[in-house]
Amino acid sequence: MLTRRLGLALAASALAAPPMAHAQELPPKGRRPWAAQLPQIRIGMLGGENDADRLVRYGGYQKLLEEWFEVPVRLVMAADYAGVIQAFAARQVDASYMSPAAYAATWVESQGNVVPILTTLEKDGTKSYVSVMYVRADSGITSVEGMKGKAMAWSDPNSASGYLIPRAEFRAAGIDPDKYFGRTGFAGGAEQSVVAVLGRQYDAGVAWSSGQGDQALGFSRGVLTTMVQKKMIDMKDLRIIWRSRPITNGPFVLRKDTPDAFRADMLALHRAIPVHFPQIYQAVDMGSGAGWTPVTHDDYQVFVDILKAEADARRRR
Repeated sequence: MLTRRLGLALAASALAAPPMAHAQELPPKGRRPWAAQLPQIRIGMLGGENDADRLVRYGGYQKLLEEWFEVPVRLVMAADYAGVIQAFAARQVDASYMSPAAYAATWVESQGNVVPILTTLEKDGTKSYVSVMYVRADSGITSVEGMKGKAMAWSDPNSASGYLIPRAEFRAAGIDPDKYFGRTGFAGGAEQSVVAVLGRQYDAGVAWSSGQGDQALGFSRGVLTTMVQKKMIDMKDLRIIWRSRPITNGPFVLRKDTPDAFRADMLALHRAIPVHFPQIYQAVDMGSGAGWTPVTHDDYQVFVDILKAEADARRRR
């Protein structure tokens, strides 16, 4: 169960963002000695968005890394979060931008062989987002209370906003998510959950969002924002009925057993990308962030605790 102490830690870790660093200098171009150990950089891509859209968003980023370090870069697509988690544990990928829950699962699965280095710093100085629960606007459902006995779509078992955080907060509020809803299931990703709700396969879903800005545009950042921009949905067809506490933005991570010089170069280049290549940064970061700011494992320990609590709850069931 998510205790009050754990809930406060979650909110505190999200809100205690360091100030934005001064403009970062680009590291020098050129092939590095670490390329002898890493002749190819493999970037894991979490599921939740279709492959074609991910390739378009990451195309410029891929070319930039190849140009800077003079090694090929391969984007490793996964159908769901578990694919990247398992690939990391098997040393089949070297880096990835992850959700906080996927990072926690990777840390457990790889026995700590993963290092978070950066996360998104928002323009308001925070480094957080929220989980929102949405229903069809014509459903007549206006609150979580109205979801009792209804069908609930989770995004992915390794998603913070799409599974772990809502379940933890519901349990903390005295709601057993395994008994409260009439039916639950995994839709296969955040976008897929929205499509399933609008297609009347489920009554509600949950997704990550900034929770800020114009709701008609899907807010300023998140799954709904992207789907509105791609003309996949019209927010008039959805109603937001619940929001979580702030959740620390997911980290950009590297394998811990990669060369120290590789991790240092990746950190230096990524801190410089928002300043020197803002279009690439905006494409990868999907929206309104102000840049990337350093993080450590301590920023995500709360998600490891939540993951263990969820595993304990499953064993008790």
